[in-house]
Amino acid sequence: MRKAERHLLIKQVIEEFTIRTQEELLNKLKDYEVSATQATISRDIRDLKIVKAPDESGVSRFVLFHEAEETEVKSEDEQRLIQMIEDIVLKVERVHFLTIVHTIPDNAQLFAAVLDEIKPPNIVSTIAGFDTIVIISKDDEEARLVENFLHHPTEATIF
Repeated sequence: MRKAERHLLIKQVIEEFTIRTQEELLNKLKDYEVSATQATISRDIRDLKIVKAPDESGVSRFVLFHEAEETEVKSEDEQRLIQMIEDIVLKVERVHFLTIVHTIPDNAQLFAAVLDEIKPPNIVSTIAGFDTIVIISKDDEEARLVENFLHHPTEATIF
């Protein structure tokens, strides 16, 4: 299992179940047929900014750390996406719930793969060719957010 997939699963597990220790987390991941070492889980916890906080009964459990809303720090994924947009995107057009992105030659599939890996919430799926990507959103409004981000990646957000 890739790191990104494991991180997603860890987030889901700590949101669904009361996990109090790394050992409990390792055991729960085994239920999902994920084999990881304690060192790997420690790194994942640090990477995901998982902290211990008291639950409703006052007992500590793992939770995702939520920074203050004022924090405008872009995630590593968003930074990577911004860099790609600046480097390879030539033109962006929106047609209803579809966003069409023209890239420099032979880069559409790579860009689509990054979008698919990052899974921004406003993107349902991508279809890529040689130098064109079709980004599919749920509706016109979500496509408008994607288009705005692609036009102004350092100012807007889709995360």
